[in-house]
Amino acid sequence: MHLKDILKSPVIHFTRRTNQGFYLLIFIIQSYLIDFYIYHQDIIATGGIDTNAVLFDRPSGQVLCTLTDHSKKITSLKFVPRDELLITGSADKTVRVWQGNEDGSYGCRHTMRDHGAEVEAVTVHASQKYFATASRDSTWCFYDISTGSCLTQVGEASGQDGYTSAAFHPDGLILGTGTSEGVIKIWDVKSQARVAKFEGEVGHVGTVTAMSFSENGYFLATAALDGVKLWDLRKLRNFRTLSPYDPDTPTSSVEFDFSGSYIAVAGSDIRVYQVANVKTEWNLVKTLPDLSGTGKVTSVKFGADAKYVAVGSMDHNLRVFGLPGDEQMEEAKSESAAQ
Repeated sequence: MHLKDILKSPVIHFTRRTNQGFYLLIFIIQSYLIDFYIYHQDIIATGGIDTNAVLFDRPSGQVLCTLTDHSKKITSLKFVPRDELLITGSADKTVRVWQGNEDGSYGCRHTMRDHGAEVEAVTVHASQKYFATASRDSTWCFYDISTGSCLTQVGEASGQDGYTSAAFHPDGLILGTGTSEGVIKIWDVKSQARVAKFEGEVGHVGTVTAMSFSENGYFLATAALDGVKLWDLRKLRNFRTLSPYDPDTPTSSVEFDFSGSYIAVAGSDIRVYQVANVKTEWNLVKTLPDLSGTGKVTSVKFGADAKYVAVGSMDHNLRVFGLPGDEQMEEAKSESAAQ
């Protein structure tokens, strides 16, 4: 079953059980969860205020390992599947590259200290040989994964508002960054030149909290206090704005699914939109309530092949919404019944 099937089903408000609708699996995190990342379909890595990164096995819900070297909250993390690596960025101004071992543990392979303020975003290049980080110090860094070397650090002489989000384009040729003042910047990775800038009336209001490129590379979605803006990268213009929440509720997360047919938005709840016509029609097809009771969903991600939706929030829980028929969800149900 895929996302289109999930979206037809009612939300079920309980843990690790099912009827004709969703499974809802809840992983309890010992921290307020800020970000998480899904590796293939089995492993989910989470990062939060307690300074730790925790790796979970999704089918069993078991903790695989806990990474503890950061001294302040983890703000962003990404897997590098090719080399069994995990990259974490932190408010302690450092970036760490963790190497997976045969026994399932991870050890710190590199520690980078090039930023002068909180690291807010980590994004991995399409080649999986490089990654970039974006910081509140108004610079972004481009790294060689194998050596941990900073190949370049880019800032602007007039830059005063720090970077709060970043993402590589699927082809790896451009990098998008968002700032604390609602500005979107597009960079040519090879030359490190800024090739586009969206600000003022066409930009966002408030901090840019997240960004996601569509897999075909034509579109960019960005999130901030005023909702989600969709940008046509061929014409460099905003063609659609989604305003799902009231003016005092920021949109904290946005992500395209791999097909580019759906987009997930998180704020005080989780909303999934389907593309009927790219330029004119984005239909709200599912709203998942914030079951945490905090009114703040921090992150939302599509699972492999969009077979499930994972949701992080500020109540120490990571929730995974899926359907009966997913083999691993069925396995989780059996384990839950046996407990």
